[in-house]
Amino acid sequence: MYKYFSMDELKCQHCGEQGMDEAFMVKVEALRWELGFPFVVTSAYRCKDHIIERKKKTPGAHASGHAIDIAVSGDQAHRLLDAAFRVGMTGIGVNQKGNNRFIHLDDLEWDESRPRPWVWSY
Repeated sequence: MYKYFSMDELKCQHCGEQGMDEAFMVKVEALRWELGFPFVVTSAYRCKDHIIERKKKTPGAHASGHAIDIAVSGDQAHRLLDAAFRVGMTGIGVNQKGNNRFIHLDDLEWDESRPRPWVWSY
């Protein structure tokens, strides 16, 4: 279905459901092609019953199928950030401390409870 990603790495780690948005994945695939290095997915779709989503007042970006976390650091993180803005990612979370470095990407639209565009750190 996707050139660079398996359905297994995109499914919910809680229930196994695949709920990624197709238009969002077109952007992610374009990023992967442009940058030319593997994207290690640490989190993609999450159902509303996923342990992380259950802790939230309302389900987050991952539950919409419009978000992905990519394990990346250093020069590759810089290149990913630069390209993410160009393809229309509106939510970017950066965790570049410790051993579990990643960048969260989403393309959600502005909402009162979730302003966009927005960048945050973990």
